[in-house]
Amino acid sequence: MPWHDPESPRRRGRPDRLGDLLPEAARHLGLEDELRLARAIATWDALVAERVPPASGACRLVALEPDTLVIAADEPLVAAELRMRASELLGAFAGAPGGTRARFLRLVGADAPPRGRTSSRV
Repeated sequence: MPWHDPESPRRRGRPDRLGDLLPEAARHLGLEDELRLARAIATWDALVAERVPPASGACRLVALEPDTLVIAADEPLVAAELRMRASELLGAFAGAPGGTRARFLRLVGADAPPRGRTSSRV
């Protein structure tokens, strides 16, 4: 293992934060879309926990489509609550770090693929 001088110009500044390095590393590995989706999923989970606590853990962001968040809901009651609060949730998601602007929520059943027949667009 080569020795590095701690006083070298490379080492004088603050160390890079891992979060700052991930986007570039993901781009080089071809994982940029996956990283963006992972951040969006974490943002959605936090937003639901804050704004619709009973739905926390009972719904998941499963895909990002143009102008649309695809959400899987475990129960029809959860889907109904999300449908009623769609405007509020979409606005909050657009303004949150890791979120993106979308005009629609597409709700799918928990066992349905994102493009399943049991979807409704709000």
